[in-house]
Amino acid sequence: MLVENMVMALNAIRVNKMRSFLTMLGIIIGIGSVISIVSIGDSMRALFVSIYEDIGVTQGYLSVSYTVEDVRDSDYFTLDEMERIKEVFGDDIAYVDSGASITADAVQGRTRMKFDFQGIDYNYQDVQPVDIIYGRYLNEGDILGRRKNVVMEAKSAKKFFGTENAVGRTFRTTVYGTTEDYTVVGVYKKEVNAFQAMMMGSGGEKGSAFIPYTILTWPNDRFYSLHVFASKEVDLDAFFGQLTEYAARKRGRTADEMYCYTAVQEMSSMDSIMGGISAGVGAIAAISLVVGGIGIMNIMLVSVTERTREIGIRKALGARTRDVLIQFLTESAILSAMGGIIGVFLGVGIVLIGGAALSVSVVIRPFVVVLAVGFSALVGIFFGMYPASRAAKADPINALRYE
Repeated sequence: MLVENMVMALNAIRVNKMRSFLTMLGIIIGIGSVISIVSIGDSMRALFVSIYEDIGVTQGYLSVSYTVEDVRDSDYFTLDEMERIKEVFGDDIAYVDSGASITADAVQGRTRMKFDFQGIDYNYQDVQPVDIIYGRYLNEGDILGRRKNVVMEAKSAKKFFGTENAVGRTFRTTVYGTTEDYTVVGVYKKEVNAFQAMMMGSGGEKGSAFIPYTILTWPNDRFYSLHVFASKEVDLDAFFGQLTEYAARKRGRTADEMYCYTAVQEMSSMDSIMGGISAGVGAIAAISLVVGGIGIMNIMLVSVTERTREIGIRKALGARTRDVLIQFLTESAILSAMGGIIGVFLGVGIVLIGGAALSVSVVIRPFVVVLAVGFSALVGIFFGMYPASRAAKADPINALRYE
């Protein structure tokens, strides 16, 4: 009986191809929108996770809170204290530096370009690996000797010097009021896709380069913020909690007077925002499913009216009220499910094309696809209930008289 009803439903859809397609259009747009929005949201969340993994999920910054008014000399960190922290926390710390950076003009000949100089230690490569394509990375001697050596990003070197292989080239820049010559000892490259470059602020007018962090702590070797990478094996919340307590105690402060911000906190915040936006926009897009359902109800009412005589004949030949009801419910469900399937292909296609254009891996959850098709069929059944009930309750005598 079910197969027979499905065949009859498909024949009715085939006879009225254009009308059936226009009826399905609301479902197609609704399902396509929901799937594409949910997939885009999931893909964006996965992309943000990959970005944070790329920049280091285990890192955090620690300082006395910026809301504290009575700033003391003891609130600053020193190089000696940094070494003590390494000893106290041992293997729980993968990397630590002053978190210092500076933006300054680099000048060579008549060329002037603004650079972001990030101060790093020699083992920064352990937590933030890059590909050294020319020369070398900063070494321990560069850090301890406060040598004016630079490891420059490849695109920045190309733009500044006219060539990526800028090893041995020099330029002048001013750090904390002192202008000196700096030498490029290495050039690195880090591959990111177009979207990651945009989100991470790459590709702008400013260049990027690494210099010894000890240069940026000179002349008094004090700095306000501690930049730490925890080991991957530790409990991050517990680790940063203990580090905050330790730093607060050394400063005669309470933990509440300290500011500790981690990549995990920022990632969780961003994930919550993206999840909320995705859910909100998806809910708005789902409204079109209701519109599509109303369209199905409307066309099924027209179909019932057009096929009144057919209904009368079927009931006169012994068809039960339930049989007629199931017949029209099957038709509305198939109509809606077909729209859902087309909508799935539309939504998935949009996401795949967008991902390919941006060189981003897309996330399409099979559960969402199955749920979308199932939901579209339920929409068809729900909105087809009244027309089917109307058809099932038709009086066979009056139906046979209908012209």
